[in-house]
Amino acid sequence: MRHRATLSADVPREMTRFIDWFNRTSPEGKAPLPALARAGIAHIYFECIHPFEDGNGRIGRAVAEKALAQNLGHAPLTSLAMTILAKRKAYYAALERSNTESEMTDWLRWFGAAAIEAQHRTTALIEFLLDKTRLLDRLEGQLNERQQKALLRMLREGPDGFKGGLSAGNYVTITGASTPTATRDLADMVSKGALIRSGERRHTRYRVNVSLRPVAPVTIDEQGSIVSPD
Repeated sequence: MRHRATLSADVPREMTRFIDWFNRTSPEGKAPLPALARAGIAHIYFECIHPFEDGNGRIGRAVAEKALAQNLGHAPLTSLAMTILAKRKAYYAALERSNTESEMTDWLRWFGAAAIEAQHRTTALIEFLLDKTRLLDRLEGQLNERQQKALLRMLREGPDGFKGGLSAGNYVTITGASTPTATRDLADMVSKGALIRSGERRHTRYRVNVSLRPVAPVTIDEQGSIVSPD
């Protein structure tokens, strides 16, 4: 049967049951559960109750992170919420599938994969931020205002890099420079080691001179094995 939203009159009772379950299954509770299983169940349990008119997704993700923190004994250094949002379409599909029946194994497989992928994303982000800091420190005082603006805009894209690479046209749009000025600025940034150039003529593209670390999606198969594309 398809899941129906909890009637407003039943929300207080269901939330009381949810909080009781959450406390009982905590590490100090009477029926503790493994960290990932508890976090995944807590999230979908809360979403099924859907106690608020808006913000249930954000609060549900926070509840999952709270559950992980309780089991770890400290706040998890993972980008779980960010990873779920990056996989928004798959996330809603997984929730929808779990709402058609009481069985939640498929949902827990999806959630567990998302949590593992979040760890990979966190590691990639930390390493990227370290490289970014080293690059900016090395270039301090060497770039003009336009170059600095373009570089910071590219770095905002994080470990995945500036989508498609930076073109001279992109540089003009970001900085307001003329085309000849953009060409000179970009050549100067390459010579200073801020950017790496590839391609020729209209296919010329530039990327920031740091190691990019795109994170491959993670899935968990029916046997419970982690599947991560090479």
